[in-house]
Amino acid sequence: MTWLLKDAGEDVIVLDNLSTGFEWALPGDVRLVKGDVGDRAVLDELMKAHDIEGVIHFAGSIIVPESVSDPLKYYKNNTANSRELIEACVRHGVDKFIFSSTAAVYGDPETVPVAEDAPLKPLSPYGTSKLMTELMLNDVAAAHDFRYTALRYFNVAGADPKGRTGQSTKNATHLIKVACEAALGKRGHLGVFGTDFDTPDGTGVRDYIHVSDLVSAHYLALNRLREDGTSVVMNCGYGEGYSVRQVIEAVKAVSKVDFEVREEPRRAGDSPKVVAQNAKILTEIDWKPQYNQLDLIVEHALNWEKNLSKRNSPR
Repeated sequence: MTWLLKDAGEDVIVLDNLSTGFEWALPGDVRLVKGDVGDRAVLDELMKAHDIEGVIHFAGSIIVPESVSDPLKYYKNNTANSRELIEACVRHGVDKFIFSSTAAVYGDPETVPVAEDAPLKPLSPYGTSKLMTELMLNDVAAAHDFRYTALRYFNVAGADPKGRTGQSTKNATHLIKVACEAALGKRGHLGVFGTDFDTPDGTGVRDYIHVSDLVSAHYLALNRLREDGTSVVMNCGYGEGYSVRQVIEAVKAVSKVDFEVREEPRRAGDSPKVVAQNAKILTEIDWKPQYNQLDLIVEHALNWEKNLSKRNSPR
């Protein structure tokens, strides 16, 4: 996101505690404030020192099974800290807010593709922690001069096509990232968690969205708020789903590596099938996806994983 904003000529300040991020991933001329979005003193100092127009809020914990075993971490990091950030925006007159929400708010949707007005029934504390933040945003927008866009991510994958950045955290759980690691020998095998779902091949089906298309949606959403757009919630997905087995075959085909795959029991909190109904985002912000091909998403993810291996290798 930071690279796109800089490419567009925006003045950007990044607030990050670097618990999962990396300073080297930022453009060299971007100001980095090392701190937590839940730290009121840090937020006050930052917002007093700079003329902040809007906030794009990415910070949070995202591992569904971990949220089941450690829910309080997720209610602190995702919900309570978001409350502090929202309150700081109100306190300092920052009236534009873009929030990274999630398709996990739908749980196991009754209808697929799932639209924004579908029942919200999260299956995990992760999904609930994000839904609670959406509810806060709605209430704050009704009470203050404050407008927001909540983007419900489906499964984010791929990497910057220019090779500048990509997912770099250790012990990642995202399927395409993990499969690329297996293809490059960074993992001994890949686990398929659940093969008895009510889907065509028994494995979970997801809508995989390229990270570059996702960040472009954020910038379009920000510009919509700049043009006096009202608060809105929108799905961020392509409207097409792929099963775990289909993704694995795509990674094997692109990498030309037949890595080991092991079948494992289901993980707590996983939904059988979640695919976006994306008519709203296509019309509200004139979003035009550029990378909505599974093989291309895999290719970019694999290229980034190779670059990451070179970066981390001894010199």
